[in-house]
Order: sequence, then structure tokens, then C-alpha cells
Amino acid sequence: GSRDSTLRIWTVHTTKNFTPVTLSGHRTPIVGAYFFHETDSSQSRVIDSCYSVSEDGALVTWKCNYGEDEIDVTTDENDDMMDDAVSFFMGGPIKQNKNSAGGFDDGDSQAHRLVKAKWTVKARHYFHQDGANVTATSYCAGAELLVVGFSSGLFGLYELPSVSNIHTLSVGSDQLIKSCILNSSGDWLALGCPQSQQLLVWEWRSETYVLKQRGHAYGMRCMAYSPDGVVVCTGGEDAKVKLWNATSGFCYVTMDKSHTAPITAVTFANSSVVLSASLDGTVRAHDLHRYRTFKTLTTPTPVQFLSLAVDPAGEIVTAGSTDPFHVYVWNLQTAKLLDILTGHEGPVCSLSFQPTGGTLASASWDGTVKLWDLYKGNVPSESMQHSSDVVCVSFRADGKEIVTGTIGGLLTFWNVEHAKLKFEIDGRRDIAGGRKMNDRMVANNNSSSRYFTSVCYSADGTCVIAGGNSKYVCIYEVSQQILLKKFQVTFNRSLDGVLDELNSKNLGDGGPIDEEDGSDDETNYNAITLPGAKRGDDGSRIGRVEVLTHQVAFSSTGREWAAVSGEGLHVYSLDDDMIFDPISLTESITPAAVHVKLAGEDHSMALRYAIHLNEFVLVKEVLEATPFKTIPHVVRTVGPNHLERLMQYVAKAMADSPHIEFYLQWCHQLLQTHGMHFEAERGPYMRTFRAMHKAVQVRHDELKSLLRDNKYNLEFVQNQSELVASLVEDEESSETE
Repeated sequence: GSRDSTLRIWTVHTTKNFTPVTLSGHRTPIVGAYFFHETDSSQSRVIDSCYSVSEDGALVTWKCNYGEDEIDVTTDENDDMMDDAVSFFMGGPIKQNKNSAGGFDDGDSQAHRLVKAKWTVKARHYFHQDGANVTATSYCAGAELLVVGFSSGLFGLYELPSVSNIHTLSVGSDQLIKSCILNSSGDWLALGCPQSQQLLVWEWRSETYVLKQRGHAYGMRCMAYSPDGVVVCTGGEDAKVKLWNATSGFCYVTMDKSHTAPITAVTFANSSVVLSASLDGTVRAHDLHRYRTFKTLTTPTPVQFLSLAVDPAGEIVTAGSTDPFHVYVWNLQTAKLLDILTGHEGPVCSLSFQPTGGTLASASWDGTVKLWDLYKGNVPSESMQHSSDVVCVSFRADGKEIVTGTIGGLLTFWNVEHAKLKFEIDGRRDIAGGRKMNDRMVANNNSSSRYFTSVCYSADGTCVIAGGNSKYVCIYEVSQQILLKKFQVTFNRSLDGVLDELNSKNLGDGGPIDEEDGSDDETNYNAITLPGAKRGDDGSRIGRVEVLTHQVAFSSTGREWAAVSGEGLHVYSLDDDMIFDPISLTESITPAAVHVKLAGEDHSMALRYAIHLNEFVLVKEVLEATPFKTIPHVVRTVGPNHLERLMQYVAKAMADSPHIEFYLQWCHQLLQTHGMHFEAERGPYMRTFRAMHKAVQVRHDELKSLLRDNKYNLEFVQNQSELVASLVEDEESSETE
């Protein structure tokens, strides 16, 4: 379908004598077009008709008439060679999938059938929804269902070819439905609403929501991991704070009335308190138990905050402002302003507290990083001078080293005790890449505007992760000063700066030629038109959104990191690393030896052998072969070096096993027997804890839903039996009378 209100039919493969068909029957641009297939006498699927839906709500059914003189789909060798030659020179694929009868496969034979086919209008239908336009459509061929989304927030489900309405529902008033799709079975319907940033998955048979998620409007700006690494908090341009589950990726809490301006920084004071700073001049503290704001920190004069930090004890809150260039210090419990730190000559864009003490590092656009001892006074103890503006700063976990990032693309490492420069990493070449529409040079030669705007140490302090105004996020090894790996956060070509090379046909003598503006062609539908004008506005400024990484952070577990970009929150994890591990593996440890131990009822040794082999099928066999009563004894024999992998296997096996109580016993005994060890070594086991918790939670939700349904069914049966009994009693009493 095209915006010129026509429908065109093409073939994927080069087909002899085929001419593309143009169907005209709509008055407005076409939103969706779909084929309808039927089975002929030879049990092959052929195109019977097609459907087209336009913006004004018109549904046209086009009938394909093959006629009696249908072309023979079997072709000789010369025709095959001719089609292959045309495909080769046109850049298409060469067909090598001929069937035994000398013809082509089903797709190619269908294309040959369409050579002499004629298309006619079979029927017209109209969707009338009080002036609302059709904005999205989707068709499920298996269930023969058509879903139509309207600009008013309504969506309708229709059965084809009768076009009978099954459901007409609404996602909200004035909520534009921009995209919709049905799954392969036609049971679930997904809807996307860009204005409200909603994603809805609807099960239309039971009329219930399967999934309902809402993101940030206008994009995310900052993020922070919780101390246990389970929750990610984000702040957006829409002045809202959202909490996300780092495992499932779902948002479960939205603080709607958080701020009145975009949020610039968020951080966790502890596992139950999150802080957010905003351009509205306030810092707010949110309770994660009641999901409400319980403290609002303000300043004597109106300011705009850019950065935020909290001390390790969670009692002292600091925030840096744009103008004046101060750092404000509050007591979180009393919400009183304790001090104002002055000395910077530019906006304070980044703050970081020393994890092991009361030292605060502040980075500013004036090219300095100042160290403040909050317990000794408001005079900076040290000032580290840089050659260019500083945009980010971060402390190492032991508090003995800090890393700073400047607009020159350098990562600078400093010794905190002596305030001396240790070394620098030049990341301009690493972060360079991606050519913007207005760049006058290629991406490899244009690294002047690329620099890191966010930097963070790993949990062990051996690596740093950095991201900025580029499509790449880089991870460096600190001691060797080398680039370990860099990740491209997006491949979305609609963003500016994703492609490394631009099409040469769009480059002129004066630079790149704008594809969307500057054309007098009336078919340029993307241009913004002025009232009464027949062409686009020559003074319009249509730009593409640039790819940026606003903030990066490592999880406290060290197993994952997250980044906030223009597309949303990206989480990269090492959870799926179940690979072969030859620790303590000898020639005597084989699958046959495992089965021998099982036959001799030595379940402890069989489990240890299976864990060493690191084969999930074998471990699951040993787990399920262990008697229920002997599980506590087997768990006691598992050493600390095998606990993490055993918990991974239990969580993975429980996900799709019907033996729920059996695997719950494994989980209970693992936590009860090795609880002290888990508490002492919490970090390495955090990932496996989350995996076990997720498996148990999923099975709990499934059982809860099943038991609820059974409860309602039993209550219905009981009420029906009581009703029948009362009717029988009434009949007997009437007979006796």
C-alpha cells in the first residue's frame, strides 16, 4: 500500500512476462494490505484475494480472477535460464529450488499464475468511528482475523471475509494507536500507543490484559542500580521516576507526581529509599515500601540541579547546580540544609562520594575536580586541574582512586590521597564512529565531538565502563590501560549517527543534501506544509534524533551493567554463561560413572560427578532420581565451590518441571543448610539467588491462578448442588401439600 492511495502487487523473484499490478480504489493513503489464500484441487495454496484498508476506514476486498486460460506454471530449461540471468543482473537471488515436475516451488508457481490474472473489486466495507482515522491494522491469516486501530484510542476486531465485528474496545480517550499486531494463533493482540508510551497485550477471548507496560515520555535521562542489583531506578524527561525489575525488564512502579521538570539524576540511599534531583530545583526522597515521596529538599534561592550523590551511610545528600555553581548539602532525616560548598566557576555536572569515607568529589565545566571533606569544613582539600571541561567523575570501590572524563575524550585516573595524576586513557578513537547527516567528513576522521559523559568502576575496581555522545559503550582494563570490549547500543537507522557511511548520492558540493526538505515535489509527504501552500515549508527545521548514551552503571554483583540511551534502558548480563567447566575433572568422571553411582544409590557422589561434567540433562536426571527424604543429606555434602552451579541447575530445572514440591525442597534445603555461607559471600551468589527467586515466583503465580480458577469452579458446583437440592425440597413439599 502507498500514500498515493494505490495498491501495488510485485513478485519477490524475477518472473517472465509478469507486470506489476496497480489497484486504485481508495481516496486516502493505505494503512494495511494483506493476501488471502485458499487451497485448490491440487492441495496447493493459491492467492484468492487481498484486502486493503485506508485511513478513512474503507476496507476493499480485491478478487483475483485467473480465468480459463491460466498460464502453465511448468517452464522449460530456456525460460529457467532466462529468469536466472535476469535475477543475476538485477541483483536478485537465483532460483535453484525446482521441483521434480520441472516447475518451481509453491511461491514461484504462484508468481507465474499471476501473470495473466485480473483483479476486480469484490466488496467494500467501511469502519465508522465518529470521524476517527484508521492508524494501524494487522491480519492473522490462520484465524482470519483483522484488527483495526483508530486515532481515538478505539480498536476493533473483525472476522474475515464476512467483516463481522467481534469486539470494539478502547485503550483510553484520545490515545493514538500507532501500531498493532496479532500473534500467529490470533489469541493475543499487542497495541502500541506513542503518546502515552504504552505497550498493551490483550487476550481478546477472555477480555483480560496479558501485559501492560508504560515507558518514559520523551526518553530516559538517568538511572541507578539498587544496592542488591535487583532493581533499576530511572528518571526521565517527563519528570517521572520508574522502578524496573532488572531480571524481567518490566516496570512495576511509577512515581507520577515526583517532579515538575525533567529529572537529571537518581541514586539509592539504601535498599528502600531512592533520591531524585530535577531541574525544578528540588531533591525528593521516595519510600519504596509505600511508594510515596516522604522528603523534599529545597534551597534558599531557586536553582536547577544537574548531579546528585549520597554518602555510604545514606544520611548526607549532596546536589550540584547549574547557576550558581554550588554544591548543596542536606541531612536526609531532618531535610535541613547543612552547608553550601562554593568554589567552582562552572556548572557542577557530576558528584561522587568516597565509598569508605566522607570525601566528596565534584566535577565541573570549569575544568576542575574538587575533593571535599564534609566533616572538616566547606573548603576543598584538593583541586585537580584538567586541560578541558570535566563532565563525569567516579570513585573506585576502595576509595583510593578516581576516574574523570573530559570533553577532550580522555579518561584521567588520579590518586586520591596525594591528588596526583596516575595515567590517562585516550578514548577518542575508541568512541569514534557514526556519521551524522550534517558532518562534512567521514566517521573515522571525525572524533573531535566524541567524548565520555558517564563513567563507572566495576565492583572489583579492575575495569571501568564509559559511555557518551556516541553509539558505543567502552569497557577498559585499568591496570593495563587497554580496551577490553565496546558495545554498540543501537542499530536503529532512524537515529542520527548510527551509520558509519552515508549514501554518496545524498552528498553535494556544499555538503549533505537533506532528504526530507528542499523538494518541490508534491508527493513529499514528510514535509510540514503551511496553510494554503502546495509544497513544504522552506523555513522548517526537521532534524533527526542523535544517538546518545546518557549514563552507564555496573551492578553491585558485577555480573551485569546497564546504560540509558535515547531508546531506553539497556541491560547487558553474563547470566547465560552455562559452559563446560573442567574443574576437578578426571578420566574416571564420565556419564557412565554417574549412572553407576545412581544404581548404587550413592546420590551425593552422582550429583558431584554430574556437576563436574556440567551437563544440564545429566544433572536434572540425578536431581529427580534423588529420593525426597534424602535431599537434606545430599545437600550437606555439596561443597562451597559447587553451590552456585547447583543453584543454577535447580532454578533452570524448576522452570518447566511438574515436580514443584520436589524442587521447592531442594531450594529450602540449600538455603537452610548453606545460609550462613550465602550471607558471608553475598556478591557471587546474587545472580543465582535471583534466578531461583524468579523460578519460584513464576511457579507460584501459575499455581495461584490455577487454584483461583479451581476455587471458583468448586464454589459454582457447590452453589449449583445447593440450588438443585432446594428445588427438589420445594417440589417435594408442594407434592405433600
